[in-house]
Amino acid sequence: MKRIISLFSVLSSLLLSLSALSACSPEPKSKSYYGIFDTVTTVYDYSGMSEGEFSSFADRVYRELSYYDRLFDIYESHAEGGTCGVFEINAAAGKGVVTVPEELIDFLEFAIEMHTLTGGEVNIAMGAVTSLWHEARMAATRQDNPIAALPSREALEAAAEHTDISALVIDREALSVRLTDPEARLDVGAIAKGYAVERVAKRLSAEGYSGIVIDAGGNLRAIGEKPSGKGWVTGVKNPDTSSRDPYAKTFEIKNASAVTSGDYERYFTVDGVRYHHIIDKDTLMPSRSYRSVSIVCRDSGLADALSTALFNMDYESGSAVIDSLDGAYAVWILPSGELREHGNLPN
Repeated sequence: MKRIISLFSVLSSLLLSLSALSACSPEPKSKSYYGIFDTVTTVYDYSGMSEGEFSSFADRVYRELSYYDRLFDIYESHAEGGTCGVFEINAAAGKGVVTVPEELIDFLEFAIEMHTLTGGEVNIAMGAVTSLWHEARMAATRQDNPIAALPSREALEAAAEHTDISALVIDREALSVRLTDPEARLDVGAIAKGYAVERVAKRLSAEGYSGIVIDAGGNLRAIGEKPSGKGWVTGVKNPDTSSRDPYAKTFEIKNASAVTSGDYERYFTVDGVRYHHIIDKDTLMPSRSYRSVSIVCRDSGLADALSTALFNMDYESGSAVIDSLDGAYAVWILPSGELREHGNLPN
């Protein structure tokens, strides 16, 4: 069964979309789709397509993102058409190889690159641990379950024994994948959406499209620029909902991506304490260092990975990662409300 997103998460995404596209310019065409990567995805056109052209174009974006959504789904099989994805890899853990499309091989190799870049802070092999948190969150949201509970420390530590990414073995030539550990599970949520958006955006850009924005649940990817030569003004959502200013920081992007990871969308509460979905590999608990981390860089998949990784790093370590990249910018919001930033916006 697929993950269920809260109405608050949907509204947050829509609010970010409206902010991102509010700069003075002709009214854009837009079309929204529901359910891809369990969120609202909106395609915007500033290039001047006709209504018919834009409708066909947006539907194409939807189809291409939907393909990746099915490949990356860990909760439901979509192999009825003969295409195996992450669900089938998990189901075959410790049993044998799974033949997958080349697009999934590309993604898994990217995931390993992100694991290396972030010192293991982005680890798609954390599924044994994150599944325990997912189950606890889903149980807490059921109307027939008034008592929320955390995963036990014993269960978390036992699951952590099965999170070594070396258990993921890829054979590109054979287009096959296997998990050598029977208890290992992949959870690609930290990078899947950003990666998929980037793959679609790169294809569109190569075909000459410009003046397009894809907003996948607040994960923004600008393709090219507006006809005026300007970019789009977007912002970092203020986690303090009591503030008069809904955005803690604004900036302009063109031909780039902006992604935020925060503690205020997917969470549940136990004994008055809120537990969000970004799990620290060292503590096996939700990280408490920040309210949100936002990344701006060219590549949406990289931005998605970095927003998660830096959420679980101290400021100095996260800044060092940003320094190692060309044209990357990060904004941290601390629990106190303090804002820190580092790096350079992509040119």
